Amino acid sequence: MSTKSILNKSSLEFLENYLNNASPTGYESGGQKLWMDYLKPYVDTFITDTYGTAVGIINPDAPYKVVIEGHADEISWYVNYITDDGLIYVIRNGGSDHQIAPSKRVNIHTKAGIVKGVFGWPAIHTRNRSKEEVAKVDNLFIDIGCETKEQVDKMGVHVGCVITYPDEFMILNDNKFVCRAIDNRMGGFMIAEVARLLHENKIKLPFGLYITNSVQEEVGLRGAEMITKTIKPNVAIVTDVCHDSTTPMIEKKIEGDTKIGKGPVVTYAPAVQNNLRELILETAFAKEIPFQRLASSRVTGTDTDAFAYSNGGVASALISLPLRYMHTTVEMVHREDVENVIKLIYETLLKLENDETFSYFK
Repeated sequence: MSTKSILNKSSLEFLENYLNNASPTGYESGGQKLWMDYLKPYVDTFITDTYGTAVGIINPDAPYKVVIEGHADEISWYVNYITDDGLIYVIRNGGSDHQIAPSKRVNIHTKAGIVKGVFGWPAIHTRNRSKEEVAKVDNLFIDIGCETKEQVDKMGVHVGCVITYPDEFMILNDNKFVCRAIDNRMGGFMIAEVARLLHENKIKLPFGLYITNSVQEEVGLRGAEMITKTIKPNVAIVTDVCHDSTTPMIEKKIEGDTKIGKGPVVTYAPAVQNNLRELILETAFAKEIPFQRLASSRVTGTDTDAFAYSNGGVASALISLPLRYMHTTVEMVHREDVENVIKLIYETLLKLENDETFSYFK
């Protein structure tokens, strides 16, 4: 299967629509509906759970269950405090970066719809140059053009409203995809593309495949933690993003040496089952799919950890997409890496044997 044939026009239209849609942690359902609509022709059925994780299933009656997974949520902010002058202070919802916030436009999500605002910041002329003030969560504020707390209230904005950035999808230099929330709606996109390719190539899998788009990863892998108890899988192949460590101010000795355009990143970590990882690497070699390696210390920090340590232990592995500028509004990935992650997951599924235990003691 050539990587050039993987993404088609309808794929890219869905990707743009899916990335542009806001799906903050705890409020992923709108994006999940878009995702399920796209996936529907390629699966037999769906399950969803109380908090909004969505799973498309192929062969739902098969006893041996394989998960391929990404997470659906994006980082955001909460309205935390409204001043008498109508300014809004915030707290994080996930790992939102305080340093990128000043002067950013925002969307505040209310029951009546979107209220526009901006993160204000004092002009350079007025700041104390002998002791430059830096952005911190406790000095960030949003201005929605109101002069009083009552005006804010009339606009439907209250404590607990969630706040996202409006920055939308674009392509740089023909092959770099840029948007907020590529971490990790690109994962949901890639596993959906795997399902599409299985359908279009008329592949009959011998096991059940659970294409899983989990919620609430950004606040502690919570959606994966919940859904793995529902599915009780035998195997989980997770995809998330990792850092391109070649951009300025990143220390390769700490973060590893990975770069966009050089292929999917296969992780070594205690949560990664060695025999499953080796199957993935053997697949990459056999199909001449470029790949990179990365080591994680105690945890991967991804939904891999939630699946691996669930249900008495689930053989789990992580295939990451290298990304620049994580948790900013200009996250950047390489189109060829996206295509090769899809290809690597797809080809691994074709090599995966039904009822494989991955035991170290055969």
